Amino acid sequence: MSNIENPNVEIALRYHRAVSDFAGGAELAAFFHPDFTHHELPNALFPQGNMRSLDQVQAASAAGRKGLSAQNFEVLNTIAMGEQVVLEVLWTGTLAVPVRDLPVGHVMRAHIATVLEFREGKIIAQRNYDCYEPLVPA
Repeated sequence: MSNIENPNVEIALRYHRAVSDFAGGAELAAFFHPDFTHHELPNALFPQGNMRSLDQVQAASAAGRKGLSAQNFEVLNTIAMGEQVVLEVLWTGTLAVPVRDLPVGHVMRAHIATVLEFREGKIIAQRNYDCYEPLVPA
């Protein structure tokens, strides 16, 4: 089965478009299995990494809508096998509030590998490997 034939690839792409558009509530929850977990590996913003449940992901999404004026997840590559989809993504986010020494309007960038695991057409697990570009003012 090629990536194009794997229905989970289309779900993964729709999910990333929805997150780019700051989807929340039921619109975002529709992508997830009730037992969903999100594991963010250590990175510049979360040096200890992060584990989140579905409720915690919903709360983080709401916080993101307050902290960013815009964001985009540009999917550069997809690999799918069975119930797993791996995406290579370039994320950009424009700050609506200052973060550390970064001013409002600063555009943050991260190169991301995301591993999505599916069950019954829903995302049950997500692992993110986020590599942020240097967090210094322009």
